Amino acid sequence: MKLAFRDIEGFVARPTAAARVIVVYGPDAGLVTERSAIMGKTIAPDLNDPFNVVILTSDQLLDDPVRLNDEAFAQSLMGGNRLVIIRDAADGLTPLLKDYLKDPSRDTLVIVEAGELGTKSSLRALAEKAENAVAVPCYVEDERDLTKFLQTAAKDAGFTIDRDALTALAGSLVGDRAVARGEFEKLITYKISDDDKVIRLADVEACQGDVRSRTFDELVNAVGLGDAPRMAASFTALTREQTAPVAILRTVQGHFRRLYQVHLKMEGGLDAKIAMKSLQPPVFWKYEDQFATQLRRWPRGRIENLLNMLGQVEAQTKQTAMPAETLTANILLKTTLARAA
Repeated sequence: MKLAFRDIEGFVARPTAAARVIVVYGPDAGLVTERSAIMGKTIAPDLNDPFNVVILTSDQLLDDPVRLNDEAFAQSLMGGNRLVIIRDAADGLTPLLKDYLKDPSRDTLVIVEAGELGTKSSLRALAEKAENAVAVPCYVEDERDLTKFLQTAAKDAGFTIDRDALTALAGSLVGDRAVARGEFEKLITYKISDDDKVIRLADVEACQGDVRSRTFDELVNAVGLGDAPRMAASFTALTREQTAPVAILRTVQGHFRRLYQVHLKMEGGLDAKIAMKSLQPPVFWKYEDQFATQLRRWPRGRIENLLNMLGQVEAQTKQTAMPAETLTANILLKTTLARAA
């Protein structure tokens, strides 16, 4: 079964009983892991339970195909339903899972964790078309999605988060839910003994680590301002942290969409500063001057052309043999070196 975007979170919280195999896939590895764990805990609250939870890799099953049935149909020694998690999955597992879905266990949920699966992926197609399987995509979140996650996480921890802190966090943590959660948990640890239950910008700046913090901001602003050395340094830092190229592309796309939105607001009668403040989240105050400069450098028509090119490059990363990192580096350099308007 293929889920509509609006149905994903609801399904993750409460998987339907008809789904005996769930394929969780996408470029955001942290979100894949998180959603897999949430769904898994609906079957086995303790994912380390040796009696009811089995974790396998794709290679293990390819070497020993009968093991899937053995584990799925095994009886729980402690009672209750069982959970099988398959990691590092790819299209090579499709025939095995297709055969399993002909008569799956009613007492075992199989969750399959995979990376990016293109539209031609046989594993993705199997999960989307089978009546007793579901495909759960995990695409890279934009700042608005991450803002919602941070607000909810803060509330659950007994805190509120002010606007500047939220803008700073959302802007620097786009790209990997696991990194975002790790940085937020570090922030909560820093604040836990503080009587002030409001997370402020000073708190973020005091404990935000080097892992991708500010690097995405540095990258997108360097691209927008035409600063090639700064862009190259930021890109190198992100790839060194094994940031997915698609996460970098979508972050740059998101930045230019925000420039585009401000242009539309300005054409509607707002001045630049008010238009920037009206974005959700608003432009972080430290980058307001750089953002305003980019508005002058990038008129609306040029942004439209660039967004089309970025979309084409993202598609190419999934369809061609050329490494995604090379394609991403090429378009970023071309954009950065583009002549100012």
